[in-house]
Amino acid sequence: MTDTPTAAMIVVGDEVLSGRTQDANTQKLAKMLNEQGIDLCEARAIRDDHDVIVETVNALRGRYTYVFTSGGIGPTHDDITAEAVAAAMETPIGIRDDARAILVGRYGEGADLTDARLRMARIPDGAALIDNPVSGAPGFRLENVFVMAGVPQVFAVMLDHVRTMVGTGEPMKDISIPCPYPEGVLGGPLTDVSAAHPDVSIGSYPRLQTGGGWGVTIVARSRDAEALAKAAGAIHTMLASLEGSTTEGE
Repeated sequence: MTDTPTAAMIVVGDEVLSGRTQDANTQKLAKMLNEQGIDLCEARAIRDDHDVIVETVNALRGRYTYVFTSGGIGPTHDDITAEAVAAAMETPIGIRDDARAILVGRYGEGADLTDARLRMARIPDGAALIDNPVSGAPGFRLENVFVMAGVPQVFAVMLDHVRTMVGTGEPMKDISIPCPYPEGVLGGPLTDVSAAHPDVSIGSYPRLQTGGGWGVTIVARSRDAEALAKAAGAIHTMLASLEGSTTEGE
């Protein structure tokens, strides 16, 4: 079996770090990558700062199979992601004819095609365009870096094209098992189960139960269906052994 492809996400935007805007794109990307069998290993939110973008892109693009960015490719002065990514790869960037043609198709050649809108046609040399059926302005792929819009509705439709541009791995499988016991009761036994099944990722996620009190949803994940089934069986056996334990706490 080949190594599983990996990915990182860079969310660019002062508005995200200030709390004015909520990042929804990382979740959308994670779901798509999971379906493709690609592991999203890291996500960072960074400022609209040229040097920070360059540094972050260069730190991640050699570490992971793919790097995705969202934000900073619009028409305003603080949309600097395209230039920063080009700088990170030491690639020239300018208004490219194919990207300009897309904007002309939407705005025409007249006054509506403002200098600000033409900023959205800045594409590094050698990059492949990423379709944007919502607002027209394309994203792009340069080597293993995908530069995409920050608006969630646009980012989501761009993923339809991105899906065709990335490789695939074995999709991750998962099983969710509800548990009535709080983590303080569950912690020790679940640690033992996890240690006995190293090929399965096992996590516990607290939830407030109807009527009060804390329970847990246990989630087991693996690409190996047989290993996953064995781990799930061990979890059910462990839960049966805890019958009669207190459900109060945490």
